[in-house]
Amino acid sequence: MNRGLLAKSLRDVWFLTLLLGAGLGLAEALLARALPRVQEQIGEILSQLVFVQRILQALLGTNISGGLGPEMIGALAWVHPVVLALVWAHAIAYCTLVPAGEVDRGTIDMLLGLPVSRWQVYVAGAVVWLAAGVVLMLAAVIGHLIGCRLSAEGLRLDPRPLTMVVVNLFSLYVAVGGLAWLISTMSDRRGRSVGWVLAFVLASFLLNFLGQFWPLADRLSFLSLLHYYNPLSIIRSGRWPVGDILVLLGLGSVLWTVGGFVFARRDLSTL
Repeated sequence: MNRGLLAKSLRDVWFLTLLLGAGLGLAEALLARALPRVQEQIGEILSQLVFVQRILQALLGTNISGGLGPEMIGALAWVHPVVLALVWAHAIAYCTLVPAGEVDRGTIDMLLGLPVSRWQVYVAGAVVWLAAGVVLMLAAVIGHLIGCRLSAEGLRLDPRPLTMVVVNLFSLYVAVGGLAWLISTMSDRRGRSVGWVLAFVLASFLLNFLGQFWPLADRLSFLSLLHYYNPLSIIRSGRWPVGDILVLLGLGSVLWTVGGFVFARRDLSTL
């Protein structure tokens, strides 16, 4: 592994990781602190508004007609749109940097002029990407634990289900990042790459949401990345979602690998 490439990738990602990691930790802390306090009010709203039930069912991916228990409140902290948006934002922002971002800012010739192969550039970026993802997950866990300590109602998940949820979230991060790598290797403009990946994750979120209202969307929900991320099922069952994790990690790995072959073969120039 080329140390210079790793150092460059770290310089590219450290501030983004620090910023979004802090945001993710803060979001988890606030959710862990606030959600137990509003549990009773949410329960009253659910009993009166069926539409609100459907919205929460779409977020949690399961039926909540029995009311909101501690498990559902705990799961909400990990499927909140702000949490998902921060995780996806990091994957998309960093994974579209090479090569689309380098071409866009006119530095790709300098990068590829170094005495390294394209695969070395690509792999070094991926190593830092995955390491940054681990840092994000740790920030989320720390924020969750701080929020739970500040809350008297005891939202804290046990270590085992918390670990399983975080690993599943990390696998979702890998899947989105793998797609971003592939789109980036096929584009010369970072903005265009970000737009395509963003459109896909929003469509994925929308498909998962509409599955609670529309039978056709429900039958197609397996195409949504969120179909393979269900914290509530993990917390309730206490079992590792091995199949879901393998699907997301496998998808991310395949997309990243295909992107690597595209990057290694295509012509790239700022001219």
